[in-house]
Amino acid sequence: LPIYIVLDTSASMCITSVSMSKYAWAVQLAAGLALVAQQRMSPVGLMGCGDKKRDLHYLPTLSKNTVLQWAHELRYYNLNESTSLTSTLKKLSPALESNSLVLITSDLHDHDAIAAIKRLNQQHDCIVLMMQDPAEHGSVGGGIFRAREAETGHQFIAHGRKKWLEEDKDLNELKRAGVDSLQLQT
Repeated sequence: LPIYIVLDTSASMCITSVSMSKYAWAVQLAAGLALVAQQRMSPVGLMGCGDKKRDLHYLPTLSKNTVLQWAHELRYYNLNESTSLTSTLKKLSPALESNSLVLITSDLHDHDAIAAIKRLNQQHDCIVLMMQDPAEHGSVGGGIFRAREAETGHQFIAHGRKKWLEEDKDLNELKRAGVDSLQLQT
């Protein structure tokens, strides 16, 4: 079974309130899962989806060196990068020839991506690893602060105990669509 690992490389994945960002953890997870899949003789394609000019479609391979090279390229990020998860999934869908497994590692700040994931799941198996920083669910306890969402530029005022993102809504929508998902805290 070919496995395509799609990694969200947007700026919101790089912002962190703990020692390891969602992005750094996602790159390590993607590389580790790719190597495990290759040990099970599944070819793996690894790609990033952001504004940075990357090859959109890495053909699945059984070469460990190639996967490690792709993971090494993904280690570098840009704090001004917006997400293109939706457009990447739309472009990836017709390129998949047979039944494939698509593993998406993202914080799902691109809300249009859920519809694209649901469409992709109709023909292929999809798994979503939703990355989340403790600050996104209000557990930093930092008092009142002004913030700006890294990708959209949306500004808001919140306090450290307020939950300002509705990640449960996204996970429930994926679950209703039959998409396997797991929320991972950094």
